[in-house]
Amino acid sequence: MKFTEIKPCAALAPFIHAYWELKGDENDAQWERNFPDGCPGLVINLGETCKTDNGSISMNYGKTYAVGAMTSFNDSFIEKGTHLMGVCLKPAAFSSFYHYAPQNELINSTIEFDKPISFETEKMIENPIAYLNHFYTNRIGNMDMQFQSVLTDIQQSNGQASIYEVAKRNYTTIRQLERKFKTYIGITPKEYSNIIRFQHALAIIQNPGQERSLLEIAFECGFYDHSHLSNEIKRNTGLAPSQL
Repeated sequence: MKFTEIKPCAALAPFIHAYWELKGDENDAQWERNFPDGCPGLVINLGETCKTDNGSISMNYGKTYAVGAMTSFNDSFIEKGTHLMGVCLKPAAFSSFYHYAPQNELINSTIEFDKPISFETEKMIENPIAYLNHFYTNRIGNMDMQFQSVLTDIQQSNGQASIYEVAKRNYTTIRQLERKFKTYIGITPKEYSNIIRFQHALAIIQNPGQERSLLEIAFECGFYDHSHLSNEIKRNTGLAPSQL
């Protein structure tokens, strides 16, 4: 399997993490697992039919799919004929490009787009990066800057700030935050914070240059103890910390 990421043009950097491409090779016939990160995305299938959402959804050639934020792991089956291209949007960026549905309707789901808002297959094959930059630059809409400040606050604390503190610092209420998270992210503020905290712990665990006990990592990342961290990892990845 070959996986590559390409950054978007500068104008799209506030909205898009990266474009990505995944191609299977001769030796592939395996499930590939993705972990929750709080980000929505788009994917187009340029190869053979690909099973995703733990085998419950089949993505067909030439079709574009919206992928909602995940609250647990998601497996896709990769074979030699697999060829996917996608867009990893930043949290809350979906509504800056699409008037489709509140994000809570897309959670843990892969939904086929209607043709008028789908990618053009021929252009994706011919010159995907130029096409995607042009496609999204022409679709940029408004961004809720107050909500972006909330997301930045949570990210900078690595998910450890209380939602009450975040709301107070950003001159809003918990109820207003919950309403915006439902629309823009699809999950609650607490669920999003937990994902950010999990991702921070995961980065430390997977850093080969740091030899630290699970208990040390748990305390640094705001978990009660190593069992609390282990349970959170198992819930998000389906794996024990030693398997990461």
